[in-house]
Amino acid sequence: MTDLLPQIDDIRSLENKLQQQKAPHQRLILLDRLLAYYTYTNPQRAKTYLAEQGALIKSYPNPDVELNFHLYSALVENQLYNYGSSHDHFTQLLDLVEECGDVKQQAEVYIDFAGTCINMQNMDQALSYLDKAGKLLRAFPDERLRARHTAREGFVQLHFANYSRAIELLIESDKKITEFGSYINLKDYHFLILIHTGLGTIYERNDDQEKSVEAYLKAVEIAEATEMRSRLSWNYLNVGNGFMALNKLESAEYYFQKAIETHEDVNPYAKASATANVGYCKLKNKDYESALKLFKKAESQFKGMAAESLENFALIESWRGLAYGALGKAGQAEKHFSKALILADEANDFKRLSSIYKDMAGFFALLGQYEKAYEHLLEHSKNAELYQQDVNERKRMELEVKYEAEKQHKEAELLRLQAAKLQLKALRAQMNPHFLFNALNSIQNYITSNEVTNAAKYLARFAKLMRQSLEYSDLEVVSLEKEIAFLSDYLYINEKLRFEDRLSYKIIVDDEIEEDITGVPTMIVQPYVENAIEHGLRNKESGNIRVDFSLYNEDTILCVVEDDGIGRDKARQMHLNDGRYKNHRSRGTAITEQRLQLLYNSREKKVYVHTIDLRDEETGEALGTRVEIKIPIIDVHTR
Repeated sequence: MTDLLPQIDDIRSLENKLQQQKAPHQRLILLDRLLAYYTYTNPQRAKTYLAEQGALIKSYPNPDVELNFHLYSALVENQLYNYGSSHDHFTQLLDLVEECGDVKQQAEVYIDFAGTCINMQNMDQALSYLDKAGKLLRAFPDERLRARHTAREGFVQLHFANYSRAIELLIESDKKITEFGSYINLKDYHFLILIHTGLGTIYERNDDQEKSVEAYLKAVEIAEATEMRSRLSWNYLNVGNGFMALNKLESAEYYFQKAIETHEDVNPYAKASATANVGYCKLKNKDYESALKLFKKAESQFKGMAAESLENFALIESWRGLAYGALGKAGQAEKHFSKALILADEANDFKRLSSIYKDMAGFFALLGQYEKAYEHLLEHSKNAELYQQDVNERKRMELEVKYEAEKQHKEAELLRLQAAKLQLKALRAQMNPHFLFNALNSIQNYITSNEVTNAAKYLARFAKLMRQSLEYSDLEVVSLEKEIAFLSDYLYINEKLRFEDRLSYKIIVDDEIEEDITGVPTMIVQPYVENAIEHGLRNKESGNIRVDFSLYNEDTILCVVEDDGIGRDKARQMHLNDGRYKNHRSRGTAITEQRLQLLYNSREKKVYVHTIDLRDEETGEALGTRVEIKIPIIDVHTR
């Protein structure tokens, strides 16, 4: 997915080429390159280009361009506040990217999809996609995507009001992206704007207006420098609100005006709020007539918006009351104050009710109506207390959410730590000393017997197996193709060096499985193959092992490891007299079963490995052992 930071001259050149280009295939490519820029800088223009690209794709399919088409469409709709449409495009994109995309493309889509889910307040789905992205990035690290993933996690914590954790994550993400230096691309800047906007929101809610303004100004600075203006009116409004809270009215009015004059943002709410706030600045500067005109304009802009406008209408009416009171129009002032009270009460806005009653108390005191002033002052105190109760309840709930979030985070970390420990234990169990000793001893015999060619051949195969074992120990996931190659090398060494051609083996893969793009946990099958050799075949003159891979369902591979060894009962009896192998299973296959339990994220104790004793139906004599392993398919598609 292309998202490099282009120069404006390059964009003009591309648009000139597009105007001249008639060939559909070339137009598709040019549109794709332009959309990489306009998706973030001018979503309205991007939507025009997407309409043409979508029509061309139907007639001239191109898998890579189609992936980008749905990604850019989803991102554009998200920036234009059409979250449902964005969700639909992401859903289509998931099908495509999981079918033919690579690992990084999948992780990127999961991270971006989480952003739309957060905007839709669908936190469960957002967390699910972030979890999927996190698993991929742990197996296939990518610092750029990891930084974006961290930012999304920060916004999840912000949503749950876990502000301390949200700040940590957003600052960590900012640091990671900033370290890219000259390699920061357009999408990175998009995330930096989000990060500083998020930090501004947190500082504002923590009543740290200085830091809030600083963070919002940083977001504005980046947006202006990169021409990303689709949400700029919101950032201008946020800066203005911060300055207004600091009573720096001149600076506040400056940014409110910029919010009003910005045309790229299609959401009218920010402009209506900025208009009302400019009116408040005029009110504070005693320009009452101008203030009243702006209040009227803002009121008309708010009409038709969501129920949240009740608070805005209440605010405008209370400001009107102040303006008319200052102009000496007591009747009109009282009318607007009363209307403000009704609206605030309807919205259950105790903070606004408290403020209105306080303003009315002052208004009646100026009129010399001290009894009314006292009554309204009592109402002010009553609603201020109710508001404080609301704040305390909200803080209590926030603490509960924070506790649960921290608890889940720690549980997830413990699971990852446990998985890592199990992985290391499994690695130590992969190559038991008996196998290593026999293999090296056989190679030594070839050398002392002057069979240099065979010695070199087997030593090279043995070295390859050891190298694979060490390399895979750092990975959680490999393709099934690599897993099978590892098994093949392991069995080959056993066949040629340990059993001296007395061991035969077959590895069979169902045609429905695409080995090169199907991900499985690393070295998940080898312990069972080793178990078959150690317990079933070690004490036989010759033996056979068969390993079958087939699709159990769309999310699971069924691997069957079958041997014609002595059977578990006889092996158990023999091992009672041979301490070297007494604990072999607990160190190998038992660890693998714990890994499977973790990989399936199962909270209940389920069985993912079935061991079946093969017997002669008539005599009951042991014919070997069959082990069925249900292996989760990890969402990894490597090209």
